[in-house]
Amino acid sequence: MKKTVLITGTSSGIGRASAQLFAANGWNVLATMRNPDAEMELNALEGVKVLRLDVQDESSIFHAIADGIDHFGRIDALVNNAGYSSFGIFEATGADKVQEQFDVNVFGVMNVTRGLLAHFRKNREGLIINLSSRGGLVGLPMISLYCATKYALEGFTESLAFELASQNIAVKLVEPSGGVTHTAFSERMAAEHALLAAHPDYDAFIARTGAAFAGMRAARKVSAEEVAQVIYEAATDGKNRLRYFTGEDVGGFVQAKRDLPDEAFTEFMRQRFPQ
Repeated sequence: MKKTVLITGTSSGIGRASAQLFAANGWNVLATMRNPDAEMELNALEGVKVLRLDVQDESSIFHAIADGIDHFGRIDALVNNAGYSSFGIFEATGADKVQEQFDVNVFGVMNVTRGLLAHFRKNREGLIINLSSRGGLVGLPMISLYCATKYALEGFTESLAFELASQNIAVKLVEPSGGVTHTAFSERMAAEHALLAAHPDYDAFIARTGAAFAGMRAARKVSAEEVAQVIYEAATDGKNRLRYFTGEDVGGFVQAKRDLPDEAFTEFMRQRFPQ
């Protein structure tokens, strides 16, 4: 019997590329998104069912899961892809934006996951793949909230993997590096930043940090399709493995954090993001 995967955030980028790839490889796909009414491309693919799921709307989560099970009979895998990054100085970010960042990147993932666990336990198997980031391993300036949510996701996923192994449910992380091309992620991040008005005291730091990030963006080489390939590998390789990395360690931040003593790592980072 064909396996079925539920993927969040399939309106663009990694989620969309993943839905197309799983479908091309014979999976049934529940392609979920906040606003499915205008979707035409994914609807036309064999084995794909487009459903409304807003990770900030708990009722939509449970409706999508129920509709997906009703349509395909069962769900075998979950890809928690939906997410975004706020960008800017923390002091200039309102409490509502802090809440929204955690609602989407952390609590949304938890709610979708919780919604499927009873079904997975009933099936006596299941797979959960959470999309994280190198920003969940190394804190970077100007994206402190994003890093905070991805650090939380890392800890949650690692802990959950040990819990759910007892139920024959696998849990994995996919870690894109340095930004991903052909997604709406950067556009939303830029739009969020445009709404913030930081204190002038930060202007020089923001300019220097912006230049550093521009260099990192210029070096990125990973496409949404390449990340989707890694997600598919994680879903099908049968390995008892927690983390899957995509792309290069842009800036060498992760390797430096692993290899350097704490004080030396702090100096390494400050050289790349001057005060």
